[in-house]
Amino acid sequence: MLELSRDSTGWQLGYGGDTLNTAIHLARSGIDTAYLTALGDDPFSADLKQRWADEGLDTSLVLTDPARNPGLYAISTDDTGERSFTYWRGESAARQLFDCHGLQAALDVVQRADLIGFSLLSLAILPEAGRGQLLALAGRVRNAGGQVLFDGNYRARLWPDAATAVRARDAAIALATIGLPTLEDEVMLGSAGDANDVAAHWQSLGCAETVVKLGAKGCRLPDGTIVAPEQVLRPIDTSGAGDAFNAGYIAARLRGEEPSAAARAGHALAGWTIMRRGAIPPRDS
Repeated sequence: MLELSRDSTGWQLGYGGDTLNTAIHLARSGIDTAYLTALGDDPFSADLKQRWADEGLDTSLVLTDPARNPGLYAISTDDTGERSFTYWRGESAARQLFDCHGLQAALDVVQRADLIGFSLLSLAILPEAGRGQLLALAGRVRNAGGQVLFDGNYRARLWPDAATAVRARDAAIALATIGLPTLEDEVMLGSAGDANDVAAHWQSLGCAETVVKLGAKGCRLPDGTIVAPEQVLRPIDTSGAGDAFNAGYIAARLRGEEPSAAARAGHALAGWTIMRRGAIPPRDS
């Protein structure tokens, strides 16, 4: 989506979205990463696609819905860097991804991937038929020997009720080989009291490598170990922190590193992100 974030000079226009943020970070780290979504046939969509390509992201799977445009959101932050969002995305092109021209050719590519990643937000924005198609695609990737990454990123306003979100989440967990839930989200869904509860539930559904994100406290690894960040920071903007952690963790795991080292890589990238504005800050030194 298009992203409005405010600095000392006023509102700035960028881009963001949970899975997109993770994909950009992965592309920046040298991982061969493509992004499956839909944009419109408008100048903003063309600019987004070009900017993603400039980051090294493969945009060959970005489809076009000529009747729709990108979604839009604005970030507001308080004195501690904690953010809140205002959204305009009810008619975004991504919602109709599975009705776009060229979809089948894109799905043929994706189902041969080494890893597919999506989130509960990905499921939330799709109509029911689209959710089923995304889950089926993840199942085909897993059946072909690929990995399935699922982030249980929950936004209550996108769901008719928590029970519907829980059903979709559990269906995705059952397909996942790597799970990256956030404790706060799981508590809001009413299905956990602590990180051990979250891990037990996700692992019971078949997601053995479940890493529970705990915010500033770090994360819980699949074996129950807590890995804390190297230092406690005073964030400027917490937007995209969990997405950056996901990318740092996955990139390290794809390089063959153990979960503990991957968690530290995730914390480092999340730490870099929260000390800059926007969900996907520009690269710097």
